[in-house]
Amino acid sequence: QVQLVESGGGLVQAGDSLRLSCAAAGRTFSRYAMGWFRQAPGKEREFVATIAWNGASISYADSVKGRFTISRDIAKNTVDLQMYSLKPEDTAVYYCAAGQMASPEVDEYGYWGQGTQVTVSS
Repeated sequence: QVQLVESGGGLVQAGDSLRLSCAAAGRTFSRYAMGWFRQAPGKEREFVATIAWNGASISYADSVKGRFTISRDIAKNTVDLQMYSLKPEDTAVYYCAAGQMASPEVDEYGYWGQGTQVTVSS
């Protein structure tokens, strides 16, 4: 079992930066791939970034590539999403998730946090 809690969301202006953090509880956290997803009102939940359990594989959605960075700290049981050059279209609820493999597919993740709101004003 893995429990996930996101933090760091807020209201920012276009061009600003924001860092999201996901704290995990559970002794097996280090063996899970971690992902960040987001869901805007009226839209499907979409992939943002993922990192393998050992950090060896990282991938990003095209829409955030070059602006967002995912990282994890096994010792602290955290996975972060550093977001730069934010745009209004980045506005969404951001979720972290844990799964067996690093994947852009929602269905590959069995554990989810409650989400944190990110709002980017123009």
